[in-house]
Amino acid sequence: MSKILIVDDAAFMRMMIKDALQKNGFTDLYEATDGVDAVSKFNEIKPDLVIMDITMPNMDGLSALKAIKTIDATSNVVMCSAMGQEAMVIEAIKLGAKDFIVKPFKPDRILKTVTTVLG
Repeated sequence: MSKILIVDDAAFMRMMIKDALQKNGFTDLYEATDGVDAVSKFNEIKPDLVIMDITMPNMDGLSALKAIKTIDATSNVVMCSAMGQEAMVIEAIKLGAKDFIVKPFKPDRILKTVTTVLG
């Protein structure tokens, strides 16, 4: 079973993503509350996929994405943010994100992305 790290400073967003994944058989789920926590947990658990918000305290998602890609260039990271600004999306993809999900989203959007990225 794939290990998935869900990173968002909003507890309800983590819960929503976790709930959607659990209902579809994903059980090896981990959570982080900001970029610093995400990088630390990434090192610790070596997840198969990271679903990460961009706007967070302490370290934003783009900085955490850079740090994670430095640790493991082949890591699967999907960015998730309410800011659907083109510049952010382009920056995230340039930094190595596999996809970009714009909030608000339907649970099936998360599932489709997760199954596509994890293949």
